[in-house]
Amino acid sequence: MDSLTQFVLGAAVSSACLGGKIGLRKAALLGGLLGTLPDLDVLQPFADPVDSFVFHRGWSHSLVVHVAATPLIGEALVRVFKSWKEHRWRVWAAVFLCLSTHALLDALTIYGTRLLWPLYPDPVGVGSVFIIDPVYSLPLLFIVLWAFIRGRWSDAFKTGLSVVLVLTTGYLAWGIGAKTYMEARAERLFKQAGVAPQRILAQAAPFNTLLWKVIGLEEGRYHNLYLSVLDDQDTQPVYTHARHLELSSCLDDNLSFQKLDWFSHGFFRADRKGDRVSISDLRMGLTPGYTFSFTVAELEAETLREVAPVRGLLTRRAIAEGDWDWLKARTLGKSTIRPAEIAFIGATEPPVPEPAC
Repeated sequence: MDSLTQFVLGAAVSSACLGGKIGLRKAALLGGLLGTLPDLDVLQPFADPVDSFVFHRGWSHSLVVHVAATPLIGEALVRVFKSWKEHRWRVWAAVFLCLSTHALLDALTIYGTRLLWPLYPDPVGVGSVFIIDPVYSLPLLFIVLWAFIRGRWSDAFKTGLSVVLVLTTGYLAWGIGAKTYMEARAERLFKQAGVAPQRILAQAAPFNTLLWKVIGLEEGRYHNLYLSVLDDQDTQPVYTHARHLELSSCLDDNLSFQKLDWFSHGFFRADRKGDRVSISDLRMGLTPGYTFSFTVAELEAETLREVAPVRGLLTRRAIAEGDWDWLKARTLGKSTIRPAEIAFIGATEPPVPEPAC
């Protein structure tokens, strides 16, 4: 999630653990800082842009690491702040909960986290909440501002904090349930449209959990379907795109491609521009404005040669012209065609000849 959300989540959790013991302002500030701590892995130097993409939210988001780090951080805090010693176990609990709720929340986004590294190295990304969701963040922001402004534990604050934590946790649970429902609904709609994807992935659309982007993955193509909880009619248009696997078929020994394939769980497409071949993660961004796209190979004498990966600049807007109106209409359940995706289908070049491997 975004940094503000992680700060206010940590601040709220720490306030619940320590607000009545060390003071609300201190507890909220401590929790906000702890809730931000895992994302400092962005300062870690990575070998190349692909590594920066796939290994962000790695070890620093692991619950295993959090268990190991809690006594170190917790004990350091009670030794620096002597008056906290009588609340040692609450301090330790606050440390662990601030770190772990950060990781668990990130695991609900489609980017995901390596939640159980090193026991289970693959990233866990549910996709049941978008990386920025005001419905989740604003109640937490409200209660944290209350903590900083009032600064005193009270029955009213305790009640408000309890309500906010229950509502926001319930909202996350709602997202998981909605995702499960949308995947089942999409399977039926794909079948009605005459397509049979091997894998189906539903993920929350930007800024809400009412609209869902569903990707149906086939061997050589993928299908986008946008479904709203408030849909006024069941049937919705299916947008079909080529994956250009004739390009990626020669990249099995390409290390950057291997990492992107692993991280995206196979939800990728390949594209060729001139003599350069790029791989895009289908899960992030609205077609065709994919947020993460990397040049990984170069065509040389009809053979693909591995090159140092370069993250591509967005040649198309992440939110295309007309998308805001479309997002609003689809979120509210109104059936409408997405112009940017129709235009992309019409402008897509035919598949390129398969290069020699």
